[in-house]
Amino acid sequence: MTYDDHPELAEYEPLGERPLRGRGMTVASRVFVVVALGALLLPGILLTISIQTQTADYTCAVYARQYQPESVGSSARFELMGPLGPGWQCYALNTEGDGTWVAPLGLIPSAPHRLP
Repeated sequence: MTYDDHPELAEYEPLGERPLRGRGMTVASRVFVVVALGALLLPGILLTISIQTQTADYTCAVYARQYQPESVGSSARFELMGPLGPGWQCYALNTEGDGTWVAPLGLIPSAPHRLP
């Protein structure tokens, strides 16, 4: 293969061992990428958590009213070691604030199902 085959490389001179960008520019680029990804992902994560919390609270209130009518309130909590495994758990609250487990709501809570 000769330079006649690739005329665009006829006057090419390699830069040697020196990188194209300096260390400062490389670090700045990496920081920018991390900040940009965070700015893209963080709002979606926060919105998802907010919606799941509201849905779990609403669903738990419906279940507590149905299964523990004497309760004064309800509390939905995300637990990794819940009674039936990880996920949202529903507790009915009495007048002292003690919680009685009512139902599991799952990893992704949904609107209450039709109760029998």
